[in-house]
Amino acid sequence: MAASVRKRARAGPAARVAGFCGQWLRRAWQERRLLLLEPRYTLLVAACLCLAEVGITFWVIHRVAYTEIDWKAYMAEVEGVINGTYDYTQLQGDTGPLVYPAGFVYIFMGLYYVTGHGTDIRMAQHIFAVLYLATLLLVFLIYHQTCKVPPFVFFFMCCASYRVHSIFVLRLFNDPVAMALLFLSINLLLAQRWGWGCCCFSLAVSVKMNVLLFAPGLLFLLLTQFGLRGALPKLGICAVLQVVLGLPFLLENPVGYLSRSFDLGRQFLFRWTVNWRFLPETLFLHRAFHLVLLATHLTLLLLFVLCRWHRTGESILSLLKDPSKRKVPPQPLTPNHIVSTLFTSNFIGICFSRSLHYQFYVWYFHTLPYLLWATPARWLTHLLRLLVLGLIELSWNTYPSTSCSSATLHVCHAVILLQLWLGPQPFPKSIQHSKKAH
Repeated sequence: MAASVRKRARAGPAARVAGFCGQWLRRAWQERRLLLLEPRYTLLVAACLCLAEVGITFWVIHRVAYTEIDWKAYMAEVEGVINGTYDYTQLQGDTGPLVYPAGFVYIFMGLYYVTGHGTDIRMAQHIFAVLYLATLLLVFLIYHQTCKVPPFVFFFMCCASYRVHSIFVLRLFNDPVAMALLFLSINLLLAQRWGWGCCCFSLAVSVKMNVLLFAPGLLFLLLTQFGLRGALPKLGICAVLQVVLGLPFLLENPVGYLSRSFDLGRQFLFRWTVNWRFLPETLFLHRAFHLVLLATHLTLLLLFVLCRWHRTGESILSLLKDPSKRKVPPQPLTPNHIVSTLFTSNFIGICFSRSLHYQFYVWYFHTLPYLLWATPARWLTHLLRLLVLGLIELSWNTYPSTSCSSATLHVCHAVILLQLWLGPQPFPKSIQHSKKAH
């Protein structure tokens, strides 16, 4: 008798938990369509996808062969620093000279020691697997705050991309490290931690300077929020951090460090290009072509600044004023305002890059769902947007690239640019109301 009472007492809490789980599962099944379409379920879907990614990434590491490309070169470059060489012109690996800023050196120096002087590849792969999952978490937090993208899209943003898994855990490039720091920076900006956000942004630039493609958008946001005088301290954080990180190399050979780590005129090899394969190699290498791309890039950025980002009705020069002295009172920047500006700034730079190599895919891969779904034009249905994502993935998985894959990539980029220009801008309603009142 007493034993049966104790058994029922023990079964009570377990039964309640089982009942709760059953009720939750039934509700989730009943709302399965909303679960896939409503952005408010982003964190729930993200948690499931991250759990799936643990298994997928583990499988990729242990079942797909690792391919050596740049890892040994990275290790040779940081080994030169460890051995006391601080002249950037004297640092090089198997693939050529060291061309990344000082932050890269310090981070990969840590990896050098953790992986037994770079020999323990499996350890390095597991570290990059953790980095991949951390990047996904940071990206999902951004999407959760913007509430613009239906959760079903996130499957295509993580589990379905062969190329991105390869870049992270089969190639061990430095690009994922820079982008993880960049997404951390954006999360800090969304939390209104502008100083820390700028600090992390500068750290990302110190790993690889492709992050500078986000810089025009960040500058616009800083001026919008603080005016010129208020933005200068935040810009100072970015500059001072670059000086501090590069100080040992700047003291040794400042010209060599700056010319190597921030070489904006570096020439790319035609055989690796993903986006310009349909051009003759002579045109691809011609400086006039590079200048045309730069001019188009800057022109389009200016058009977005004047016509899409700055919508208060005042002159663009009003951004230089202290916010309290502007005719239209400044409104708090919403998550969509911040994310839209930064992602668009980077995407414009991607569209007019002199060359895109396969590892560069992570420069904008995680931003594509937002760019396609946050400001949708009416003619761009869910199916068409998924088609664009699929064609972009196919273009990046075509090796070697072909004229057709490169042209397809540009067509998809053009579709995204067009809908960014024509679609409704996700700016704060309060700004629009204050404009009408004014």
